[in-house]
Amino acid sequence: MTRGNGTEQPLIADLVLSGGGVKGIALAGAVAALNDAGYRPWRTSGTSAGAIVGALVAAGLAGDALTEAAMRLDYEKFADRVPLDRVPLIGPGLALFGDDGLYRGDYAREWVARELAELGVHTFGDLKLDDPQLPKDRRYKLVVTCADITLGRLIRLPWDFGPVYGLDPDKQSVADAVRASMSIPLLFRPMKLTNPISGVESTLVDGGVVSNFPIDSLDRTDGKLPRWPTFGITLMPDIPGPDGTLLPRWLNQILPAPVHVLEGVITTALVGRDQANQHKPWVQARTILVSSDSVGFTQFSLTAAQIRELHDDGYRATEHFMAGWDWPDYLRRFRRHPS
Repeated sequence: MTRGNGTEQPLIADLVLSGGGVKGIALAGAVAALNDAGYRPWRTSGTSAGAIVGALVAAGLAGDALTEAAMRLDYEKFADRVPLDRVPLIGPGLALFGDDGLYRGDYAREWVARELAELGVHTFGDLKLDDPQLPKDRRYKLVVTCADITLGRLIRLPWDFGPVYGLDPDKQSVADAVRASMSIPLLFRPMKLTNPISGVESTLVDGGVVSNFPIDSLDRTDGKLPRWPTFGITLMPDIPGPDGTLLPRWLNQILPAPVHVLEGVITTALVGRDQANQHKPWVQARTILVSSDSVGFTQFSLTAAQIRELHDDGYRATEHFMAGWDWPDYLRRFRRHPS
């Protein structure tokens, strides 16, 4: 790939990956297409499903290797129900009203940890960047978005491990942070994090509650021009999916009306803010929008054909986007230096 100076060099970009449940396989297809277009990710920011794919990208997976890893994920095992779920009829409801949620999320955490370990990544210290142009606390290849419902604030890990929780970010598990980012309320058991200084135990849930598509998370804040593009890849607005529900359809049939209202509130939180933000011209211009309405948000029983279709949807959407991408034009229209 030529960068205008007559030499073959990889193009650099930062990536922002949205959440989207099982639709996240489309994110892997989109990133693979960017790799095939010559782009090498420098930093990746992700929420929920985007955090899972983002962790693999930050650990060094690209192209076919990224696709193969995504295909290894057993989506049915994501639905690892909590023990109360085994009680006929009332079990799932009891799980929702407890502090566990419907699914444990153990398989997801273990799968991410295993995949990262094979790439030599365990803690955020393994994802450090040598980049003096970034603030010291942000020199990492990966950042994931969570919501701390104890403190009532958006959390970005590893950036907030030190200032918010008094923890050394280099020693914190990447897999645990990714698991926290995908703790969708009602669905997955939340994660706990204790500040060793204050003793406060925080409850972390899915980052989509505050920002499902954190497109501005990697933008410069010093007024200078960006060094390279930041591409957003989102599955919005087709969330939660064609059935219009966050919870599995079979469970919705037995739950009382107040739970459906709560489900609607959570779904709106997951998509509302980012849908409004996505229509801004400077966001649209750098966002790859993947149509993913062929499956539902929580449709864990995907066939091999559906998984491949989602992946290819992401790949094709990115090919189409890149055909019209013009970095100098983007800078001219949306990132002109104040001077």
